[in-house]
Amino acid sequence: MARYPSVAVIGTGPSGISTVKALIDENAFSRIRVFERRDRPGGLWHYDPIPDAFPIPSRPAKTRPEIPGTLPTFTDPVTEDLTARTGIHDALDSNVGAHAMSFTHTPFPEVNSAVSVRQLGRGNPSRPFRVVQAYLEDLLRPYLGLVAFRTTVERVEKVGDKWRVTLRQGGHYHRDRPAEYWWAEEFDAVVVASGHYNVPLIPEIEGLGGAFDAYPGVFEHSKSFRHANDYVDKRVVVVGGNISSADLIADLHAVVRGSLYLSQRGSNEALHNAFTLPGVEVKTTIARVAPGLTGVDVTFSDGSSIENIDKIVFATGYKLSYPFLVPDPVTPSNRVSGLYQHIFKIGDPSLAFVGQVRGALSFRVYEYQAVAVARYFANHNAKPLPSPREQDIWETERLKYKGPTSLFHEIKPDFKEYFEYLREFAGPPAEGTTAYALPVYQDKWAELGFAVLQLKGKYWQRIKAGGPEMRAKL
Repeated sequence: MARYPSVAVIGTGPSGISTVKALIDENAFSRIRVFERRDRPGGLWHYDPIPDAFPIPSRPAKTRPEIPGTLPTFTDPVTEDLTARTGIHDALDSNVGAHAMSFTHTPFPEVNSAVSVRQLGRGNPSRPFRVVQAYLEDLLRPYLGLVAFRTTVERVEKVGDKWRVTLRQGGHYHRDRPAEYWWAEEFDAVVVASGHYNVPLIPEIEGLGGAFDAYPGVFEHSKSFRHANDYVDKRVVVVGGNISSADLIADLHAVVRGSLYLSQRGSNEALHNAFTLPGVEVKTTIARVAPGLTGVDVTFSDGSSIENIDKIVFATGYKLSYPFLVPDPVTPSNRVSGLYQHIFKIGDPSLAFVGQVRGALSFRVYEYQAVAVARYFANHNAKPLPSPREQDIWETERLKYKGPTSLFHEIKPDFKEYFEYLREFAGPPAEGTTAYALPVYQDKWAELGFAVLQLKGKYWQRIKAGGPEMRAKL
């Protein structure tokens, strides 16, 4: 018998899809239900032409709707959750090499965008987002009967020995009026696979609220970037030191007016060629902002300042957000506490996370996590978990190694150790199932995964070597 016969899966992005396949392959569960708040699978790999609104840190977003006292029931539709909109722009290609990013059981189609061919060469390992989107949709197609779309998980709480999942589904009519349907279901286990690229992380900056009120169109998160046309002949500041800011710099440095200002606390040395492109002026962190004559005046922590900025784009990452979980496991320092190996809830492994890692060769790491969870839930060949005390010790040691922020969940540079742990924990496939053996980790996977960034680095270097003439061609 399965250790947990009934399982709920939250999300149908790459982590959720890998989980659904892994659970089905074990052929052990009496009930599998999948809940997706959007109207289609693929998670964040869809293009929303209108981005979400800019979040002011000092002005928390509207709280989640109050759960009706009696279920099931109908209610009036609630205000749209803007974090459900994606950060995809129309020309986005993947930053992880396709040969290492794909699930081991299904490679990506060999398709490149015209932009990537022009910049990175023919046969490069990036993939247009629409190719990734179609890839994910195809993988979920055999399991669509398990999925409830347009369904938001509002609450997940352990009641007795069951997980009570409270749900809200749009698109209904009740008494000839648009309505949402609320109900609850109970499960033996829950897999959270809702991703962590939803809620933008904006630093606290003096004067931000007042400057936003005066010039709301100036402030954006990188999640809202849609096209470089919106920045032509604008005075622009980009905030951040990782791949999102590097991509923005590459897209914008040749089209803005004057210098493109880059505000950084620190930066990824692997992206140095992007941060030193022609026309880029590196600044310190932003100390305060204020309304100016025609835009926003920005003062940096070194005392320097610039006036009348048209756009400030924060490429500053995301807040971890699992507001439906009771209790909320996200700490003020932006990590998920109480998880063993970033997956199992310490003390109650019937709650598991797939996808709560970063810097880890997605989607492949989601596949390994999903198979490990499915085998453990199925009570097949997975190894036993260590005692809760030993899991607590693992978390403590991890905090010493990576610190208390979201970097706690960063896998690099320990790819081999993590993948091999998951493979050995999952064990071999059980007889009478359609499950498969996870491949042994190969050192070349990391090289293949970072191949896109290496090609981008060479492209940025060519721009620098070409000087003004190369810049003018962009």
